[in-house]
Amino acid sequence: MINVTELRPGNYFMDENNMFQVMDILLNKTAMRKMVAKVKVKNVKTGAIVELSRNSGYMVDLIRLDKKKMSYLYDSGNTLVFMDNVSYEQIEISKERLKWELNFLVANTEIDILSYNDEILGISMPVKVALKITDCEPAVRGDTVKSAMKTATLETGYQCKVPLFIDNGETIYVRTDSGLYDGRAQ
Repeated sequence: MINVTELRPGNYFMDENNMFQVMDILLNKTAMRKMVAKVKVKNVKTGAIVELSRNSGYMVDLIRLDKKKMSYLYDSGNTLVFMDNVSYEQIEISKERLKWELNFLVANTEIDILSYNDEILGISMPVKVALKITDCEPAVRGDTVKSAMKTATLETGYQCKVPLFIDNGETIYVRTDSGLYDGRAQ
């Protein structure tokens, strides 16, 4: 058990029978009061993001999740199938739990499967992935009032804004946390 003020972004902890991942923490100390920790957390099972306020001295159980490298194989309707590259063991995870991640998954993408006490919680994506553009609006010359961007559809069906110089068929990096364009892939 650790004091709530010792939590850092990326930590996982149990509180009131819920498992949380720390997104951000703000420590606030005023003159006559105990320190208050405002912790922005993501509920690992439901995906809900909430803010918890706890006084200094409040203890939580720090936990460690198990990560296992696996490759995404295919979409089998209601589930996604992943395979361990060493043992060839296959597991299925419901599409409902991976709605956002589905925008960036293509066959043979290597990811980390997160589990706790042999219960699969979800997946951990790389920071950015390389995806091919299947459809892209033509560049409109002179359309530079703001930053010059156009909409592109990627091989997964996800749409994002890209600079005007990007064309159909090119491969680009996309950030998996925000879904934003991050540069051309080599």
